[in-house]
Amino acid sequence: MNTKRMQKGFTLIELMIVVAIVGILASIALPAYSTYTDRAKFSEVIAATGPNKTAIEVAVATGQITDIDDADDAAYGLKALGASGYLTSVATADGVITATGAADGSTYILTATIPTAGGRVTWAASGTCIANGLC
Repeated sequence: MNTKRMQKGFTLIELMIVVAIVGILASIALPAYSTYTDRAKFSEVIAATGPNKTAIEVAVATGQITDIDDADDAAYGLKALGASGYLTSVATADGVITATGAADGSTYILTATIPTAGGRVTWAASGTCIANGLC
């Protein structure tokens, strides 16, 4: 008579190895996920600069602005925005759009340059969001 036992289920060591592997993977993924969610929240701050950016570009294209120092809040459809969601504020002064995030006060700054012989406005991005890895 042949009495073979069939193995059913997992041993304790196999389960402990799986738990250890999942723990290692989680410890690696959690910081990356945290950075990902912070960047996703800050995208609201970046998007809030869009209307002012468009208003400056349209005003330059139609000849309403010839000197970038003329591009301020309340001119040419530019609006200063207050707190909303992850955004603290958006303000425009002398062609520089500054948006501030609510979470850690990171700033996103766009500086406009008007072409001398026609063409499109160019933008230079700066601010603390670059050092913080948010933009």
